[in-house]
Amino acid sequence: MMSKSSKPSPSAPAVGAPAVGAPPSDNVPIWSVSEIAAAVRQRIKDGFQRVRVRGELGRVTQPQSGHLYVDIKDDHAVLAGVMWRDVAQRLRLKPEAGMEVVCSGRLDAYAPQSRYQLVIEEMELAGAGALMAQLETRRRQFAAEGLFAAERKQALPFLPDLIGVITSPSGAVIRDIAQRIGARFPRRLVVWPVRVQGESCAAEVARAIEGFNAKRGAARPDVLIVARGGGSLEDLWGFNDEAVVRAAAASKIPLVSAIGHETDRVLLDEAADERAATPSAAAERVVPVRAQLLDQTESFALRLRRAARRFLAHKQTALTAAVRGLVSPHEILLARAQRLDELSARARRSLAQHARGLRARYDVLAARAPLRLLAAQLDRAAARFGGAARRFQRTLAHALEARTQRLSELQRALNLLGHESVLQRGFALVFTDSERLVRAAADAPAGTRLRVQLAQDDQLAARSEGALRIGEGALRTTVPRTRKVIASAPVSAVNSRRRRRPQTAAGQSDLFMREERDGSRDESQ
Repeated sequence: MMSKSSKPSPSAPAVGAPAVGAPPSDNVPIWSVSEIAAAVRQRIKDGFQRVRVRGELGRVTQPQSGHLYVDIKDDHAVLAGVMWRDVAQRLRLKPEAGMEVVCSGRLDAYAPQSRYQLVIEEMELAGAGALMAQLETRRRQFAAEGLFAAERKQALPFLPDLIGVITSPSGAVIRDIAQRIGARFPRRLVVWPVRVQGESCAAEVARAIEGFNAKRGAARPDVLIVARGGGSLEDLWGFNDEAVVRAAAASKIPLVSAIGHETDRVLLDEAADERAATPSAAAERVVPVRAQLLDQTESFALRLRRAARRFLAHKQTALTAAVRGLVSPHEILLARAQRLDELSARARRSLAQHARGLRARYDVLAARAPLRLLAAQLDRAAARFGGAARRFQRTLAHALEARTQRLSELQRALNLLGHESVLQRGFALVFTDSERLVRAAADAPAGTRLRVQLAQDDQLAARSEGALRIGEGALRTTVPRTRKVIASAPVSAVNSRRRRRPQTAAGQSDLFMREERDGSRDESQ
């Protein structure tokens, strides 16, 4: 086999060299075009049976036949290359213009165009630098299309009911995710098994994302997690594939990317709605901590109760102030009565003055006119005066009737608001021996001497036997346990020790207790 630097000798014997038309004195044989092309091809094939060529891909075409045609170039030369369909179908990478590759194969010549070419049997990227260059090219392309735009991002649900996980079913990743979610807030998980590296990784991950989005109803997840453990750039290359990036960007379900470790970055991270440094971090991102939510809820409830108490206390204070500012009905009646007296006095004075004026006029007319004319005028004046008097009496009667009716209404309202009317309906006021009003069972512990004020100034002396438990009976939860009649204490003695305490209308509605009038029980005690 010839070396790469060896050159075929021009004087090497030709294969099947004919001697057509050659002068007898000329020793150089004459070749046909096909013969010289075949000879050159054979020399190239024999001399370069196995070569590896490194360069940058220029033109890349793949017609319907499935064969792949490329140009491999460097700064000074261009080498044509061809990859037959059966080899191209097994190719692990997708050739693109600008990629730096290493191609392995053999040299051959293409006689119809008088050119030599490399028949490529293997193609691989020329190191990590080439991968990074290709990665940056794709990143710029997808960014220009808006696949990484922030406005495309979706917010994760606060508490998803169903979580879809796209990962290998046999690795430690799915166990870490399940354990982490179970410890924080148990949720339902559904796993779509895929290969996380290799030739079919990208296609399977893209189909899984599209498959979850195609589900409807209860089987449709609320959030997706695409997860894989750490690895090299080549191991994670499937998550930089165009199909995976476009499927993630088009997903209607919020998607979290958890590929590799903190330092590993793939294009899926930028197309996803959220990126997590590790699969465990992705689990923490999609579900909250149940214990923290309970604590927060309890804190909110406590704050709400405090705010409600402050609000009610403020309203109670405002209501008390408003009640204190109300005018007493009795004062209103007195003011109206005083006004009525003033109007009556003014009416009497006006009538008396008017009568004196009429009398003076009568005297003047009587002195001037004949008696008969004066009598007629007197009759007419008397008639007018009588009509005016009757109208005044009717007006005064109506005014007095209206004032009397208003006074009656105010008196009824006063009776309804007063504590005596409440006592008449069967309620009672309970005081301790220190004249302190009893509002709750805690104000009258067992053994406390009590004074029970009834309607019509009747009173009873009693002693408290303590508070009742809830549920001992509706009729036994009010007075019977706090009222014990002491037969030896006469009512007159109790009345002599009674000291009246004024009560305002604002506090009377909640200071009364209904008394159980049970005569037989009083006698038995």
